[in-house]
Amino acid sequence: MTDHSPDALAALWRARRPSVPPEAHTFRSAYADRWVRFHSLPDSKRYPESEDEYAVALHRYNTVLDELFAGQDVYVVTADWSWTRDGPAVFPTPRREPHLSGVHWWTESDEDDPDPAFHTHTRFYADRRSWRHGCVDALLRAVADEALVEVFVTDTELRRIHHPYDGGADVVLATPGERDHLRGRHVDWLSSRPSGL
Repeated sequence: MTDHSPDALAALWRARRPSVPPEAHTFRSAYADRWVRFHSLPDSKRYPESEDEYAVALHRYNTVLDELFAGQDVYVVTADWSWTRDGPAVFPTPRREPHLSGVHWWTESDEDDPDPAFHTHTRFYADRRSWRHGCVDALLRAVADEALVEVFVTDTELRRIHHPYDGGADVVLATPGERDHLRGRHVDWLSSRPSGL
């Protein structure tokens, strides 16, 4: 990472986001008052099946990412898992190829099960870069195919988070008002369900 060491980023996360570790699937519930979900395809379709549908999904992802981060530096975060703290990834993912600059900065261990064979260690990798439209398209395509999970992009102060998943993106804003403003700009991309899911 260019301007911050992994330890500095971990310290910043603990200071700014003390309620949860950097596990993207927890953001929706931890920050419900500032959260909105956008679907990446019309009619809430989950997976792209053609290049035209990939283009729609990438357009929606990048439109929101541009609105959040244009002209700023961001952290791009990916993850993998292992049964041991320093062992090889359990589930081979394409994480490394589209995120070669990612540096290990956090390990979140789940050792609640009394049997060590069922302990898991989620390792997070981050890099800092200047945001530009399309700069994470390889990651976004892998996310759209559910080949990668737990990916997110955040500003360097950790105020706004964009967590793409297969089917859409969960976005955490700095305030409820900011969330409402962003949601109002993309009402056609929202779920029709009252829960927003």
